[in-house]
Amino acid sequence: MIAFLRGPLAAKTAQGAVIDVAGVGYAVAMSQASLAKLPPVGDEVRVLTYLQVSESGVALYGFLGEDEKALFERLISVSGVGPKVALAALSTFSAAALADAIATQDVALVQKVPGVGKKTAQRIILELKGSLDQGLEGLFSAPEDAAAVIDERRRGAAEALLSMGFTSAEVDLALKGAPEGATEAALLQYALKRLGS
Repeated sequence: MIAFLRGPLAAKTAQGAVIDVAGVGYAVAMSQASLAKLPPVGDEVRVLTYLQVSESGVALYGFLGEDEKALFERLISVSGVGPKVALAALSTFSAAALADAIATQDVALVQKVPGVGKKTAQRIILELKGSLDQGLEGLFSAPEDAAAVIDERRRGAAEALLSMGFTSAEVDLALKGAPEGATEAALLQYALKRLGS
């Protein structure tokens, strides 16, 4: 199995990246959140990978962090959730926000993922709610500084809203007056209600 790729970033597309490893260009599908964090083309990058071999062919999926990769693997283990839906989920929410939504059994929030209806959202929650704390401690462990936790949650909610197509001004306005100490998923839900989504 290919655990990771390291090399110059050869290209970025809407769906993924091409990484040059010793003269071979590997096409890697990635979430929009990870694509946005990639360095400029030509800079060296290290991407964790998941290799899928199926009847339709071979595909590589890439991640910048262990949490994102672990959550992707958990999502595709759910009946009816394939890699495209899992990437859509990680493009819509940060790994922490998605884990929070699943842990709090927020069906409406999970349904915001493109391609996920009510039944699929319920299945994701049912199959994953008890297992997310095993092996995904990084999604739930908070930094020691409470202010840093709040900033991180707010930043994650803002990134998710921006990835949904809202402007920075709309995001700032939607998050204004949000409850103190709210989880990232709760902040996202609060903002979406204010935005009328």
